[in-house]
Amino acid sequence: MKRIILIVTLLVTTVTFAQNKNAKASLEVNGVCLMCKERIEKAAIRTKGVKSAIWNLDTHELKLIYDERKTDLTKIQKKIIAVGHDTKEMKATDEAYASVHACCKYRDEDIQKDHKMGKSN
Repeated sequence: MKRIILIVTLLVTTVTFAQNKNAKASLEVNGVCLMCKERIEKAAIRTKGVKSAIWNLDTHELKLIYDERKTDLTKIQKKIIAVGHDTKEMKATDEAYASVHACCKYRDEDIQKDHKMGKSN
């Protein structure tokens, strides 16, 4: 009987620790300016379980620290596309994309060029 209890305890402990409390990940998220940065980071951090979200304007990389017991990358990406930003794996709806500020239209090549030349923030 003691062996059975020990085995069950070990299995429960293993399953409990299978998910990482503070997982780290990165996602590619499209954007062109500091307003995009703010919107992307806010959408990610407002996802339950996300502890840190930092988006790099130059590389388009969103670095995350999140609790795998509370969320996953799919849920985080859904929050990001809901505010109008594409990820490498998911695309924002046309309605969500239309909601971003005019200077944040990252799908528009002219807007991208303007930001690269420093015409917008």
